[in-house]
Amino acid sequence: MIDFNRKLARNIDVSVLIIALILTVIGLTVIASVTYERFGLSYIKTQVVATVLGLLVIMGIMAIDYRWFKEYSGVIYIGTLVMLFATLIYGRTISGSKSWILFGPARIQPSELAKLAMILVLAAYIAEREEEMKYISGMLKACVVIGIPILLILAQNDLGTALVFVAILIGMLFVGGGNARLMGIVILVGVMLVMGLVYFSMYHEFDFPFLKSYQLLRLQVLLDPYIDPQGAGYNIIQSEISIGSGKLVGKGLFQGTQNKLQFLPVRHTDFIFPVIGEELGFIGSTVVLLIYLALVLRCVFIARSARDSYGTLIVVGIASMWMFHILENAGMTMGVMPITGIPLPFISYGGSSMVTNLVAVGIVMNIRMRKQKILF
Repeated sequence: MIDFNRKLARNIDVSVLIIALILTVIGLTVIASVTYERFGLSYIKTQVVATVLGLLVIMGIMAIDYRWFKEYSGVIYIGTLVMLFATLIYGRTISGSKSWILFGPARIQPSELAKLAMILVLAAYIAEREEEMKYISGMLKACVVIGIPILLILAQNDLGTALVFVAILIGMLFVGGGNARLMGIVILVGVMLVMGLVYFSMYHEFDFPFLKSYQLLRLQVLLDPYIDPQGAGYNIIQSEISIGSGKLVGKGLFQGTQNKLQFLPVRHTDFIFPVIGEELGFIGSTVVLLIYLALVLRCVFIARSARDSYGTLIVVGIASMWMFHILENAGMTMGVMPITGIPLPFISYGGSSMVTNLVAVGIVMNIRMRKQKILF
């Protein structure tokens, strides 16, 4: 299990960690802008503690050969299901989702950790069945593997996290030999069908299957936020105003009026990107997105140079997770994606999210460090 020596140490690539820490510093700065006047350093301290904890876990992960996770993928899978099921029983409901377990003053979101666990499990499953993935039957089996935790997360009333799992599955199937044409058709038809039904529901009495009324309303305001400007559409409207008011260079850090006057909701978590848009402007927002692009592209490079398909699939799964978070979070604040309540990686406030993302960084570094089959 423990496998670390000087030869491996010489192969450590800190590029992904540096990019993650740059984003973390940006996040701490923006969180301070949002929370300092009302709450002092309390939010900053919590985020720093989560960051330090994540960095300590990275040190531990680096000492473990990532292929160990493949050997125990079955145990990881069962443990993940037990953890998610326990959340349904003992979890606390916060912001409408029963996704949290409280340990004294601390609260943990198990579904965040489940993302990484399922990436490790799915990578092992696909790596051992790459030929099967070319056929519908093989892809369906992979869907069943990840479908069970998705159902448990949907039962927690957390649609956003469930969609992250779907994005992870698509990315890993695409690289793992899945039928890209078939996946493209299914995704296109699915999106068109959902949006068509949502549009139809706006003007006719229609109960959308599998969605609660507030979830349907979130999809409806994506097409027209002014159908409920003081309710479900309020967040999108205020978010778009915040981003637009920043113009080219922004109003300056700690100077955002939408932020300071509290028009912008949950601005330290889900809607932190509009704060960046208002205070740092189009240029600042673009720089942040370019840093994210560098992170994803570096993951692509590491995935291509991994020593085996298992390592490649893990990195692709992590990159898919980050990509979906970035596109969905930034997109929903600009009114081009539905509001799902998922954070912006390394920037949004949240201990579970920060630790999970830093652990993901550690796993990517681990795979990069062990990219050579033979070390001399």
